Amino acid sequence: MALAEAAARGRLLRWPRVLLLGDSITEYSFQENGWGAYLAERLVRKCDVVNRGLSGYNTRWAKLILPRLITESTSADSIVAVTIFFGANDSALKELNPKQHVPLEEYAANLKSMVQYLKSVDITADRIILITPPPLQELAWEKECLAKGDKLNRCNATTGQYAQACVQVARECGTDVLDLWSLMQKNQDFSSYLSDGLHLSTKGNSFLAAQLWSRLENKLSALPSLLPYWRDVDHTNPEASLL
Repeated sequence: MALAEAAARGRLLRWPRVLLLGDSITEYSFQENGWGAYLAERLVRKCDVVNRGLSGYNTRWAKLILPRLITESTSADSIVAVTIFFGANDSALKELNPKQHVPLEEYAANLKSMVQYLKSVDITADRIILITPPPLQELAWEKECLAKGDKLNRCNATTGQYAQACVQVARECGTDVLDLWSLMQKNQDFSSYLSDGLHLSTKGNSFLAAQLWSRLENKLSALPSLLPYWRDVDHTNPEASLL
C-alpha cells in the first residue's frame, strides 16, 4: 500500500515516442543491426521507438489503419517524430503483382492523406519524415521471384517514379524527406545496400540509420534523460529523487 500511495503522489512518467510506420523494411528494422534498433539505442531513456512496420503493406492499406494507431485521445502529443516509409510494394508492377500495386497518383494522394491526418491530430509537419523506397537491384530480386515460381514483379525505374512522387508530396506538405532511392544510387554499386535486391542489408540499414539520425539528432538529442542517473539518486531518501 505504501508503494501505491507513493506512486499516486508522483507524476505519471510518459516517455516521448518516435513512431516508425512502414512496410517490411520498417518491420525488419528492429532485427540485429537494423536501422530502427539503432535509433532505439541512441534514444534509450529519452524516447520509446515504436515499430509499426507491416510487411507487405502499401499506402492504400496504411492510410486506413493510421487513425487506429494514433488519435488525439491516445497521446498524439507525446509523439516527437513519425517516419512514413512506403513505396516498395506500391510500385510493384500491376500486371504481375496486382494485390500490392497502387497506381502512382493514388500513392501520392495516400501519402498526402496520411500527412494531413497526422497534422489533424496536432503532429506538426516538422515532426514528420517521409522516406522514399530504396532502389531495386533487379537481378537479385528476380532470383527471389523465380525461387517462388514468379516473374520479376518490380523494376528500378518504376520505383524511382514513386520515390520522386514521395519527394514531391513532402515538398507540398512541408515535411522533411529522405530520398533513399537517389542517395543510395550515388554509390554506383548500390546492390551492397540490399540483402535480396529489395530489403536492406546490414550496410543498407547502417546507411539509412545514419541518414535518418542526421535529420533527427537536432530535434531529439536535446531531450532529457528520463529519471536520474543511478549515482544521482539519494539512497538515503530515494523518494526525493524518484517521485
